Amino acid sequence: MAPGVQLEKEQRMGFFQTILVVLIFLPLLMVASHNFLQNFTAAVPRHWCYIPAGDNDTTEVTGDLLKIYIPMDGNQEPDRCLRFSTPQWQLLAPNGTSTNATEPCLDGWVYDRSVFNSTIITEWHLVCGQRALKDFAQSIYMAGVLVGALVYGGLADRLGRRALLLWSLLQMGVMGTGAAFAPNLAAYCAFRFFSGMGTAGSILNGSTLEWIPSRFRAMVYTILACSLTLGQLLLAGLAYAIRDWRQLQLASSVPFFLFFLYSWWIPESVHWLIVNHRPETALRNLRRVARINGEKLEGEGISLEVRGTGYPEEESSGPSRRSALELFRTAPMRGVTGCLMLAWFSNSFSYYHLALDLQRFRGISIFLVQLIFGAVDIPFRMLVAVVVNRLGRRHTQSACLVLGGLFILASIPVPHDMEVLLITLTVLGKGLFSSSSSCSYLYTVELYPTVIR
Repeated sequence: MAPGVQLEKEQRMGFFQTILVVLIFLPLLMVASHNFLQNFTAAVPRHWCYIPAGDNDTTEVTGDLLKIYIPMDGNQEPDRCLRFSTPQWQLLAPNGTSTNATEPCLDGWVYDRSVFNSTIITEWHLVCGQRALKDFAQSIYMAGVLVGALVYGGLADRLGRRALLLWSLLQMGVMGTGAAFAPNLAAYCAFRFFSGMGTAGSILNGSTLEWIPSRFRAMVYTILACSLTLGQLLLAGLAYAIRDWRQLQLASSVPFFLFFLYSWWIPESVHWLIVNHRPETALRNLRRVARINGEKLEGEGISLEVRGTGYPEEESSGPSRRSALELFRTAPMRGVTGCLMLAWFSNSFSYYHLALDLQRFRGISIFLVQLIFGAVDIPFRMLVAVVVNRLGRRHTQSACLVLGGLFILASIPVPHDMEVLLITLTVLGKGLFSSSSSCSYLYTVELYPTVIR
């Protein structure tokens, strides 16, 4: 355990704590937008083969004439990836039939721009044989989140949480803006990878609750968790107002420059300062917080208390040199770490699978689906904060995982034309996985201090 730092009379939410929660809430709001941004910037519109009209390549065949060049399905929708090898003029006659001779789209594609003016799909033609590149781009972003968690989590122990928070916010602003001006898919993926790293750094180093009194931490965590949910609602509004993917990417990234500027006001972690032999700075930060809260600066109003850590003296007398391997040092730690890793994997895999595939609900506006998927997390997160105090974290998380899985399994046989039932089952499953994530977080921050000795 790191040395404890105690601010007397801290058992209330002072003005400083209130400001701090607001300042952390806003970046987390936009972080959620980046997590689900490709629901809109990589949306796949209706598309079909481009058919030049005669020798003029600047015009295309449209309307009823389109069916003599492109196969139609039962709903009279044009095939997305094939066209007839030769024009089927007989289809203009009643009950006309066509040959089966088809070929790929040799002249590119035409896109329905009634919903989105442009996406990375329409700009770089990530359809048909290239459609896997859409999911690859999202996977690159998630890989950045993974790398960022591994890198910035360790660096925070060496350089301080404040420094890593500032760097992560700046990185998200710069890389997100860069993605908006990416000239090709490779550059876009590179920018998104580093944006993902910044996302992990912002969440890890921005959600510290050290300055929050212990009896208010559950409430504050619920508020911060709701910021990730409200960010999904904000994204739905932004995407509805901005239908061009570059402009939407830019609108989601520029605010991080403002977050970077005002985050200089946030003080460094007192625990980190003490461990790294900077007690004067730690005491100065405590006095600054006390002054903002209207507490006394001298005498009984404020004190700095360094307690025993339970570690060998050499481990607590200097900067931390611990690694992730220490999470597997003893049998109890291996058990807890293994269970939490499985729980986080189950939560994240199921949650993001549902939240990043909104276009499967073809009969409902994608903006409305995003709004519903974002709104459902709020009552579920609030409900779990109440239930967990009655049933305990273990039973609550088990129930959320089992029920969430059952709802998703129940949605599998539902026909696609039963949109209301399908989206209801999916939304309930997503909400339960969101609640399970809350339990996993509480386990993570509360169990490790009792296991790591």
